[in-house]
Parts: sequence; C-alpha cells; structure tokens
Amino acid sequence: MSRVLTAVLISGGGSNMDALLRASAEPGYPADIRLVVSNRPDAGGVAKARSRGVEAIVVDHRPFGADRAAFEAALQDVLAARSIGFIALAGFMRILTPGFVSLWRGRMINIHPSLLPRFKGLDTHARALAAGDAEHGCTVHWVTPELDDGAVIAQARVPVMPDDDAHTLAARVLVEEHRLYPKALADAVRIMDRSAP
Repeated sequence: MSRVLTAVLISGGGSNMDALLRASAEPGYPADIRLVVSNRPDAGGVAKARSRGVEAIVVDHRPFGADRAAFEAALQDVLAARSIGFIALAGFMRILTPGFVSLWRGRMINIHPSLLPRFKGLDTHARALAAGDAEHGCTVHWVTPELDDGAVIAQARVPVMPDDDAHTLAARVLVEEHRLYPKALADAVRIMDRSAP
C-alpha cells in the first residue's frame, strides 16, 4: 500500500499533531504527513511542525470574517496544491461547512475529548464532572456536517477520580489522546485505501 499524503489541521499548541508526526515518521505507517495547516498565526504547533521538517502554513480565518466558505476555499487551495488525500483535525477550532465536509467525506477524521456521543462541543471535562460520570475519555471519529457526530473509529477511557477537577481530568485524557490518535489515523487511512475504486 502506498502511503497517503495527509494534512493535520490545528489551531493551538499541536500536542496531538506532534503525536501524529512521530507516528508518521515510523516505517510502514500508512499516513505520510506532509503538511500542517493552522487557522491561527500564533498557534504553537506551527513551530513544532517546522522543527520536525514538516511544511506548516497559516491560513488565517480572520480576514474572511463570517464567510466560512471563502476561508475553506483558501484552505482547499493549499490542500489541493499539495495533493493531500486525507485530513486529520487535531484541535482545529473551526466548525466546517457542509460543503467542505462533503468534499472530504470518508477522508477526514477528528479527535474529541469525550466519549461520544456524550458531551459534544466544548468544556467536555467540566461537563463530565458535573454529570457525575464514573469514566471519561476521548474519541476519534469520522467528520460529518453535524458537530462531533460522525461514526466512531476508536475510543479510550479513563476513570474519573474523586478529587478530579477539569484540569487533572483533561491531563489524563490527553495522555490517552496521544496514544489513541496515531493508531486510529492509521486504521482510518487503511479503511479509506481499501474502499478506493
């Protein structure tokens, strides 16, 4: 199987991106991460990617205002120019339009810090604590037009401790995210490769 040219989209520090880049450097890993794109110029993950020798580009969403489709058209131009075949969202804090999602259907995944379908959206750790959940975790899923609603690829669980706050719980979940996402990306790329015409 040839390796699939993959882009990671970020908005922040890029810790999950870094875990994916480490995996991509391993022999036999099916995703060849050639590009990191951030919608924020100040995202720490941009420098991290460049330090690993990976091209990192900023497509700042702010000049586009409320025109999400125009921002995504600029993003798509960057992806198409590099023949990207798969996208991994890793802390990319933009809600994508149905048009962009449709264009990448079956070729775009996301990691979310909850055990979906519980706690879609933001503030998942605080919400899990407020609900009195005994366990929490993270989910890698296919991206669909509905927020955090695509089919689950993989999940990892952590117990909620009696003395947890949102920060301690988030830190334990993040460890699992870094373990889970590289394996789930590999699985997703292999699924896509098998379903290709």
